[in-house]
Amino acid sequence: MSDVLTTPEGRRIAYDRVEGAGPGVVFLGGFRSDKEGTKALALEDWARATGRAFLRFDYSGHGSSSGDFLDGSIGDWFEDARAAILSLSEGPQILVGSSMGGWIALLLARERPEKVAGLVTVAAAPDFTEDGMWAEFTPEQRRTLKEEGQVALPSDYSDEPYIITGHLIEEGRGRLVLRSPLTLPFPVRMLQGTADADVPVSVALKLLDHAEGEDIRLTLVKGADHRFSTPDCLKLILLSVQKIAARYADA
Repeated sequence: MSDVLTTPEGRRIAYDRVEGAGPGVVFLGGFRSDKEGTKALALEDWARATGRAFLRFDYSGHGSSSGDFLDGSIGDWFEDARAAILSLSEGPQILVGSSMGGWIALLLARERPEKVAGLVTVAAAPDFTEDGMWAEFTPEQRRTLKEEGQVALPSDYSDEPYIITGHLIEEGRGRLVLRSPLTLPFPVRMLQGTADADVPVSVALKLLDHAEGEDIRLTLVKGADHRFSTPDCLKLILLSVQKIAARYADA
C-alpha cells in the first residue's frame, strides 16, 4: 500500500519510495497516467536491483491521490511534484519525465536546478496545453470551452473522452517553458519515438533547439510510439538513467 504525503497546498499525494544510494531517481508521469505504469515499475525494479533510491507518485486527481482530475492544472501538478521531491528525497535527483512529466521536470529544473542531477525525458510534451491543444482546437471547440468551461476530446487510450477545462488551458499559459530562456546545466537525455501520434518529433527538436546546456542529447527511436514501453524502449530509458548516474559520480 502506498504512503501519503500532504502537500503545503493540502493535497494528499500517494507515493512509493525505495531507499538507496544517490543520486536518487524520480519518475514523473504523464497526463491522466499514474505511478503504476510500465515505465515507473520498470524503473523501480531496476532501482531495487541496483540499490538506487527511487520515488514514484501520483499527482493530485490522478491514481490514488486526492482530488478531482478536472479541478487540476499544470501548476497544481508541478506543486505536487515539487513537494514530493523536496519532502521525500535527499540531494540532487535524476528526473525521468514522461510526456507531461517532461514539462513538469523542466519546470522543476527551472525553479530548483540544485535538486536536479540530470534529466531524462520520454516523449516530453512541454507547453502542450497551448501548442498541442489550444492551437489545434477548432473555432467551435474554442467557443464551447469559453461558454461551457470544458470540451471533450477523443482518447486513443480509453473509451472515455478527455475532458479539457478552460482552467487547464488558462493556467498553463503561466507555466510555458519554450517562450523564455531555458537553461539546463546538467546532463539531459531526450528520448522520442518517430511513430508518436501524440507528441510529434518536431516537439523534441524544438526543445532541443531551445534549451541551453553543455550536455543535451536527443535519441530518436524509429517506429516507437507514445507509450515508449517496449522492452527495447525500457532498456533505453534505464541505460540513459545509468549513464547520467555514472556521469554524476565521476563529476
